[in-house]
Amino acid sequence: MVAEKKREELFSLLGELPSRSNPILSKKLKEERLPHYILEEWQLDLNGEEIVPAYFVRPTKGEGPFSTIIFNHSHGGFYEHGKEELIKGNVYLQNPAYAEELVKMGYAVLCIDAWGFGQRRGRTEGEIFKEMLWKGEVMWGKMVYDSLRAVDYVISRPDVDENRIGTLGISMGSTMSWWLAALDPRIKVCVDLCGLCDFQSLIESRGLEGHGIYYYVPKLLKHFTTSEINSLIAPRPHLSLAGNYDRLTPPKGLDIIDENLKKVYEEQGAPEAWKLLRYNIGHFETADMRYEVKEFLNKWL
Repeated sequence: MVAEKKREELFSLLGELPSRSNPILSKKLKEERLPHYILEEWQLDLNGEEIVPAYFVRPTKGEGPFSTIIFNHSHGGFYEHGKEELIKGNVYLQNPAYAEELVKMGYAVLCIDAWGFGQRRGRTEGEIFKEMLWKGEVMWGKMVYDSLRAVDYVISRPDVDENRIGTLGISMGSTMSWWLAALDPRIKVCVDLCGLCDFQSLIESRGLEGHGIYYYVPKLLKHFTTSEINSLIAPRPHLSLAGNYDRLTPPKGLDIIDENLKKVYEEQGAPEAWKLLRYNIGHFETADMRYEVKEFLNKWL
C-alpha cells in the first residue's frame, strides 16, 4: 500500500493527463515478414489527442503468447529516428539492432514514437514543452503517459503474455524504462542503459544542460530522489548499465543510487534482483553490456 501511494504521488507530478481508462483505438497499417521477424506497423490512439505510430515485432514462428519487451527509443538529437531505433539501431548501440536481437531470444517487442520524434516530429522539443507548460501539462508526463498506455495496448493482444512484460532502453529510453517500471507493476523486468541519473548529483556537477528540456518535471525534487523513484521497482529485477565517464550520469550519483537500492532490495529479500554494472566508458553500449542485457533477460523474463 505504501508503494502504491508513492506511485500515485509520482504520477500526480506529471501534469494534467487524460484518463487512463479511455479506450485505445488501433489500426494496423501493414505487416511484413522479414528475415528475422515479422514487422507490424500500427497507429495507436493512446491519448485522445495525437495518433502514436508504433512498431510491433514478433518471431516468425509460433503464435505466442510471447514474453514482450517495451523498447523505449533514445533522444540523441535524432528526432527523425524515434521507433526506427528498434529496427535500425543507433550510433551508440551495438549491432544487431534490438529488434533482431530480442526476437531471436523469443521475445515480441513494441516501440512507439515519443512526442516530437519519428512520425510525430514537426514541432521542436522546446515548442512542444512551452505549449504544454502554458496548458498545465508536462512534456515528460505526456511521454510517460503514452508509454503506460502502450503497456495497456500490448497486454490486450492475444499473442502477448501479460505476465511477462519487460522494458528496455538507452539514454532517454533508459530514463523511460525506470520511470515506466516504477509506475507500472505490470513491468516484471527493467533494463536501462546510460540513463540512471541522480538529480542532485547532476545539479552539483553542472550537468543540467546535457539533458533535453523534456526531462524536467516541475516540483519533482520536492517529492522524490532518483533512488526513491527506482525503489518503487523493487523487488522486481532491475539491471542498470552505466559509463563512469558519462556526463549525463555523474559517478557520484551512481554511487548514491547503488548504495540506496542495495539496501532496498536487501530489505525486500531480493538482493540478487538489483544489479548495477559500470564501465570506464562514455555514453554508449559495449559488446559486454549487450551480453549482460541478454543474460539478465534470459534469467528473469
